[in-house]
Amino acid sequence: MTYAVSAPLQAAVYQTLAADVALSVLVGTNIFDAPPAGPLPATYVSLGPETVTEAGDSTSNGAVHDFVVSVVTEVAGFQTAKEAAGAVSDALHGATLTLSRGCVAGLWFRKAKAARQNDGVRRIDLTFRASVEDTQPL
Repeated sequence: MTYAVSAPLQAAVYQTLAADVALSVLVGTNIFDAPPAGPLPATYVSLGPETVTEAGDSTSNGAVHDFVVSVVTEVAGFQTAKEAAGAVSDALHGATLTLSRGCVAGLWFRKAKAARQNDGVRRIDLTFRASVEDTQPL
């Protein structure tokens, strides 16, 4: 197992989302690793938690990353959030992610959860699964 590909995977996911034209029409540059301090944009995308499990073998290190990308909006109704979540899904589905270390063997959408929080904010958490291999020798 290796966790060494986690940061390169996150960077590649961020770069893919930030470069996506359809998503930028909906959220602009409001794509964050962590939301900034102070007032938040009305709609934004945030990279969230991940769970990693071992997936290596005798010839290489590997791991399976289940990671969350969240769409958060103060806009009434779920339409805005669902459009942005759809753009996130489209951007990552079948994307060829270039990592600074390792490679992505596969990337899949797993599930989504849409919810209205107590403060009226709408949030959609999309979970994706990435199978990665570390190109560093064992």
